[in-house]
Amino acid sequence: MSIKVGLVGLPNVGKSTLFNALTKSNVPAENYAFCTIDPHLATTNVPDPRSEQLLKLYNSTKIIPSQINFVDIAGLVKGAASGEGLGNQFLGHIREVDLILYVLRCFDDVNIIRDSEVDPLSDYEIIATELVLKDLESISKRLEKLPKLLRTAASSPKEKLILEQEQAFLVKLNKLCDTGNLVEITKFVRANQAANTLPLLCTKNFLVIANLTESDLDGKAWQQNKYYQTLIQHFGADRVIPVCAKIEYELSQLDNPEEVAELANMMGLEGSGLDRIISAAYKNLGLITFFTCGPKEIHAWPIPAGITIRQAAGEIHSDLERGFICAEIFNCEDLFKAGSINTLRDSGKLRTEGQGYIVQDGDIVNVRFNV
Repeated sequence: MSIKVGLVGLPNVGKSTLFNALTKSNVPAENYAFCTIDPHLATTNVPDPRSEQLLKLYNSTKIIPSQINFVDIAGLVKGAASGEGLGNQFLGHIREVDLILYVLRCFDDVNIIRDSEVDPLSDYEIIATELVLKDLESISKRLEKLPKLLRTAASSPKEKLILEQEQAFLVKLNKLCDTGNLVEITKFVRANQAANTLPLLCTKNFLVIANLTESDLDGKAWQQNKYYQTLIQHFGADRVIPVCAKIEYELSQLDNPEEVAELANMMGLEGSGLDRIISAAYKNLGLITFFTCGPKEIHAWPIPAGITIRQAAGEIHSDLERGFICAEIFNCEDLFKAGSINTLRDSGKLRTEGQGYIVQDGDIVNVRFNV
């Protein structure tokens, strides 16, 4: 499955620098507004140490990891929904992503251009407001079309009922969007998913990137950063990821793992901020990983949690889903404990499952099919 995550923020907050670090790219990252105009897309691997362990146990020649596509979207300004800056173009790009990463500046620096005082929460509210305004425009257009659709559907009671439910939902949502209360809007939409026919911007999944300065890394000083603390109080610690985009970019440009570890240690980093972002994005989207393993490769497959083995087989190839018979399954954690395939097989952990089996994170599968 294709996973797309969009980096969103006001101009000059560090989006392009972070994008370059995440994807080892070199898109322009300059100190002026709208340095990024067209969205840049690049793919990065999802870190998963289990793949390396499986590589050794299977004596495979390569790993094909799960991947995420990151999109560096042009900086937004107030009034984007009415066409200011790169307005409609920007908002259209957000519509295409599965998860938004709000990149918010959490440091003072007179050398970096900014029209107002540093206020990450205000920056978020500007973006969120523009998303709501754009959604209101979409809702209004849909409401204008519904009376005609209802007249056309008059001879079909079932279709008419669905349209009436949608109309009632959109009327209520329109009033709620006028309040600008994102929490209540999101709750209402999620409680009425069946009636939601519009891909709304303001209710997309999101994480917050608190972009810190280099000095914040010393002795975890970022924990006392007033801007970071404001974001924690508003969004909760689970949704806010502290990162210094500048340092992460410098680390990403080093090819030698020892040099990376040495510089990270000097900066007081206990782990990669990029790995935290990637892993958090994966988790936020409700994804898990299953594996197919053999002498040629260890292949990690991202899927939504809760799907059946037959559906998961379709991620490998449509023929496997169409002609599914059964699947031999065991979990990689059981394999790691057993130490070998033969020992695992003797322990009875390898089993055969039918099409209704719900795939678990870390499952290793061998699909049997006939087309």
